[in-house]
Amino acid sequence: MTVMAERAVQSPQMSVEEFERIAAFAAKETDDAVRFEFINGRIGVKKVADGDHDTIVMWLARRCMQVRPDLDLYQGRGLHVEKYRDGRARPDATLVPEAHFAGHGEWVDPSGVLLVLEVTSHDADTDKRDRQEKPVAYGAAGIPFYLLIDRDACTVKLYSDPDPEVGYRDLHKVPFGDVVLLPDPLGIELDTEKLKQYVD
Repeated sequence: MTVMAERAVQSPQMSVEEFERIAAFAAKETDDAVRFEFINGRIGVKKVADGDHDTIVMWLARRCMQVRPDLDLYQGRGLHVEKYRDGRARPDATLVPEAHFAGHGEWVDPSGVLLVLEVTSHDADTDKRDRQEKPVAYGAAGIPFYLLIDRDACTVKLYSDPDPEVGYRDLHKVPFGDVVLLPDPLGIELDTEKLKQYVD
């Protein structure tokens, strides 16, 4: 990482424009080996996903396409997630109406997003990023559902009822193997038994 990027990571006063320049530079220099996010005024770094991680995302994509072919599941779509703090996040997947992001740039407003998915990674920051910061950021942005597939705990968490102050008001947690219903307007039932195959 360059000296400029190191200084920017330490500065809580970084502008969104500075962040986007650093993220674009890092993507070119590292061949997308890491991905950057900007939440609560700080840069977060996500390692590129492993095969099990990506297989879980594809598992959800297949389930959604079987039941709701009118929806698209985008991977790695950049979202503006914090109303007053100009946050930037890249969920592992974003569920939206068909062609919802057509014509948009790299970072888009979350209006119309139905669900965001995160699958925990095996890195030091996954607890703070996926279990603590993301539920608050996604709920404050008004995204109806946040689905967290936690490979360390072997659980699926569905956050719902977004609130601009606290993130989400409701949390439904089940172990791998149970069925999770993504309620209306999604109406998708997920049998999570297969997820047991994708934990180390």
